[in-house]
Amino acid sequence: MTIHTGRLLAGSALTAMLVAVATPAFAQTPAPGAAPGATEANTAEEVVVTGTLFRRTSTETPSPVTVLTSDNLMKQGITNVNEAIRSVSADSAGSISTGFQNGFSGGGAAVSLRGLGVSSTLVLVDGLRSTNFPLNDDGHNAYVDLNSIPFSLIDRVEVLKDGASSTYGADAIGGVVNLILKKHFNGLIGNVEGGVTQQGDGGHQRVSLTAGWGDYESQGFNVFLNGEFQHDGAVRSRGFPYNSWDLSSIGGRDLNTYDSSLTTQTVNAMVTRVSQSDLNNPLSGMVGSPLTNQYQLLNPAACMNGFFTVTTGGAQGTGCKHDLAREFSTILPDQNRWALDGRISIRLSDNVEAYLTGMYSHSGVFNVGRGAAAPNGNPGPNVIRATQPFGGSPNVASSNPGIVLPVYICSSGVNCATAADRSLNPNNPFAAAYASNPSQGAARIYYQFGDIPFNFTRKNELYRFTGGFNGTLADSWEWRVEGVYARDNFQITDRGYININNLLAAINTGSYNFVNPSMNSSAVRHAISPDRTTASNSSLASIDASISHTFFDLPGGPLQVSVGGQVRRETLTNNNRNYDLSYYTLTTSSAFGKHTVSAAFFEVDAPVTKQLDISLSGRYDHYSEGFGHFSPKIGAKFAPIKEVALRGTYSKGFRAPTFAESGPRSQYAGCSTFNPPAGFVAAHGGSSNVYATAYSLCQGLNGNPNLKPELSRSFTAGAIVQPVSWFSLTADYYNVKKTRVIVSGPLLGAAKNAYFTGATSAAGCAAVAAVGAGYSCNLVDAVDPLFPNALPRVLIINAPFVNSASLVTEGIDVTATANIRLADDVKWTSRLEVTDIFRYNLTPGAGQPVQKYVGTMGPYELSSGAGTPKWRGNWQNTLEYGRYTLTATAFYTSHIKQVAADEGASAALSCAADNLYGTGDAYCYAKRFITVNLNGSVRVNDKFTLYGNIGNVLGAKAPIVPESYSGVNYLPTWHMAGVVGRTFQMGANFKF
Repeated sequence: MTIHTGRLLAGSALTAMLVAVATPAFAQTPAPGAAPGATEANTAEEVVVTGTLFRRTSTETPSPVTVLTSDNLMKQGITNVNEAIRSVSADSAGSISTGFQNGFSGGGAAVSLRGLGVSSTLVLVDGLRSTNFPLNDDGHNAYVDLNSIPFSLIDRVEVLKDGASSTYGADAIGGVVNLILKKHFNGLIGNVEGGVTQQGDGGHQRVSLTAGWGDYESQGFNVFLNGEFQHDGAVRSRGFPYNSWDLSSIGGRDLNTYDSSLTTQTVNAMVTRVSQSDLNNPLSGMVGSPLTNQYQLLNPAACMNGFFTVTTGGAQGTGCKHDLAREFSTILPDQNRWALDGRISIRLSDNVEAYLTGMYSHSGVFNVGRGAAAPNGNPGPNVIRATQPFGGSPNVASSNPGIVLPVYICSSGVNCATAADRSLNPNNPFAAAYASNPSQGAARIYYQFGDIPFNFTRKNELYRFTGGFNGTLADSWEWRVEGVYARDNFQITDRGYININNLLAAINTGSYNFVNPSMNSSAVRHAISPDRTTASNSSLASIDASISHTFFDLPGGPLQVSVGGQVRRETLTNNNRNYDLSYYTLTTSSAFGKHTVSAAFFEVDAPVTKQLDISLSGRYDHYSEGFGHFSPKIGAKFAPIKEVALRGTYSKGFRAPTFAESGPRSQYAGCSTFNPPAGFVAAHGGSSNVYATAYSLCQGLNGNPNLKPELSRSFTAGAIVQPVSWFSLTADYYNVKKTRVIVSGPLLGAAKNAYFTGATSAAGCAAVAAVGAGYSCNLVDAVDPLFPNALPRVLIINAPFVNSASLVTEGIDVTATANIRLADDVKWTSRLEVTDIFRYNLTPGAGQPVQKYVGTMGPYELSSGAGTPKWRGNWQNTLEYGRYTLTATAFYTSHIKQVAADEGASAALSCAADNLYGTGDAYCYAKRFITVNLNGSVRVNDKFTLYGNIGNVLGAKAPIVPESYSGVNYLPTWHMAGVVGRTFQMGANFKF
């Protein structure tokens, strides 16, 4: 199938790549009388284009639609749905990259059209919904995991870059991605490919095979079975600066505070002497100031990377240097995918057709370490907590901060203060000196469990079945009835998290060796950190029906009307991975819900004249929660002359609250980097004291059943010009406004700032509560051991989900294509496509200042904090010579300013005051990024094709982004190719 990229079709970055390998569509001349941009290739077949209910011979609807074909994607080195769709230039803020392993949906991938978020982009399969991934991103954003969709089964991908609630209902505010699967196949077709990075890791293998029987046109039936397997090996490490939070050697900051500080955690355990109020409870240490400011390593001989000393604030001691990002972080996880799919198609009569499909898809992700973390946000193994974060858990009192090693241990682990078998603690260097006064000889410990692997295994199984009938009545009535059932079974096994009670028992018995962790047995490590496996699931069952009729002819063609309805049932069970609060730092997010949605819809297509076509559509959705919404849309296409056409749409839509946002049993806790204000820093002795540097501040949220749907208004306008047959230009402007936007604590920034105005934690928490209903302090950190009388840090702030914000975004897509026949068998195609975002502004709530995101890392709290680049684009050049094709495609992402309006920045968003990295003009901008891919193919014969691809052929390096929390000094969403480096792939296609 050729690429349908006529003049009325807004382009995309991927479409540009697709031309590289096989299609002559751009060189063809429009058929006589065809609409502008139509060709003989795309007038030969009627298809139902995403965003409309009618079959048509062209994808040139009033809305911009990009069409990508699987054949060309494969030849370009694209090996999964995620890579294909996320390369579309309309993908922007909130997009989820597989490289963001540290997020809620680590290893998952999703698209965010127009930057409106993954939950405002609807993903369909053959025009029907599929179930969402059971684990919500950021604890509340629902999406379809693109990594779970089998790539070899896809015939084409249609990306509608316009609001489409009038056709599909909720969530289609930013646009629609429609994955069109193969319908009929007779014969045998397969693909084998392999690849590797220039560094020798990231091995890639992919095999697919499709076997079909029955000629549908002549025999009236077709059956095919498809299977595929794909493995992508982990990319574990790259060189500086993508493996270190210490950029001091190139003028940056050293943010290795979690591994090189005397007052926080370290892989080599260090202690300071404190008091212990309860000799049997390791959580009762250091109530008040430490007894000494002297810190010491338990085993200096184990320090392999050198030492450092600290004298700040009166503290004395020696620490062990580490760079945990280098030692523990990874870039891409190890992934396995396999799928088995099939379809039966039967022509029951001349006017009735039926089909049945089945799909099983398995996606396995093994995170071999820690993907990344915010600076100062534990980029390595888990830590011994200085503060108990879960008040109310069994035998734990949150009012007793600090974990200590007692003077005495005993085999029973309880009543060690008086037990007959007690002995001096070999892990406590103060034990002998304070044997007679054990309450004064406890050792407060700072430690990360470097000997316990920290990773997760994620298994996702998607089952999807569809079936349907369609036909015609009296030649002018077309009808269809389709059903779909999908279930997503998700299981995640977390490793390396520390079990609170087991740790306390290990401390009291002395079973864990903190002096020399290499001596610990696997049984001891497993006891402290038992694997935690959690299962979740989601499901969808839906029945859709519609009927279309051609009533009469207008001057421009037949008047068509379609009406239909849908009933669907959706459920979600996203279980709490830390339901019993027994683990340190393991997420407590969970979501539960179920509802039934009933809908009725219509569409009218009226070709008023040969030059003017008007479409009108609308849909009403009713939710069993008690709310409903009507979504209208009107579109027009006007071609005054053959060389020029205009198009535009106006629509209204909505996004229903996700189960995580509205479920009464749903809850969420998420953390992000926070820079304390100057007054707090000064009170703690300055920024050289790690207690006063950036740290992870969390927010806790509960589902709000009173939430209302988000509402949207969308407007698009396009102009298409083709002055000569070999050149075309399209420009599509969009403007989207969302109201009643659901946000997690719109006054969270104000609440953070309010806390730090207090002189004490009580005064600070009172200030938080005064910000608004639902705001409160959940947990305050232990006091600063160097400045015990200064205000302690707040660790968790409770904030509500509410309908309070409004958002406006606008921009333009421009595509220019030139097709030049250099000789009879030589053709050159050049295609330039760019997206420019004019505005992306959020107003958090009434009376709140506007947050402007374009060109910055805002919205920093959304998904991977990758920001909103103003420009994205590509330039593709293809040379075709007989059986040979060579393509070079350059991709461009503009610079990104390291400021974020949703992080309490000033209205000016200046580098001096608002640089998230805290270095003023230095490292304030992530430089623009350009990478080039090279692809070549040779058609050996009609049945066999060889191809090869070099990714990032020029070896471009990713810009340095020190404040990224999704990658170590880089943004995986936009810059991953510049971290991985050159990649090489070779493959072969065969068909019989």
